[in-house]
Amino acid sequence: MNNSITAKERAYLGMVKELPCSVCDSQSGSEAHHVKQHSQFTAVALCVDCHRNPILGIHGQKRAWSIKKMDELDALNITIERVMNAMSRR
Repeated sequence: MNNSITAKERAYLGMVKELPCSVCDSQSGSEAHHVKQHSQFTAVALCVDCHRNPILGIHGQKRAWSIKKMDELDALNITIERVMNAMSRR
């Protein structure tokens, strides 16, 4: 498998990282969580807590996700909607 990313994938990931968190709406900066590894267009905008916090995050106990009654596809939908809105404003 080729692990290098294209310019379009890099640009998309850059847009994702500019978005608020797709779970808690935190404006503190987002990381790109991949729903499917090596599939750059499945990246979800997540703050550090919703991404990597051992209790709240997707890679932990997912409590923030449970509180919001969300799964990865819900967050991906929000991310895609926000990317599309940002693109239409450009």
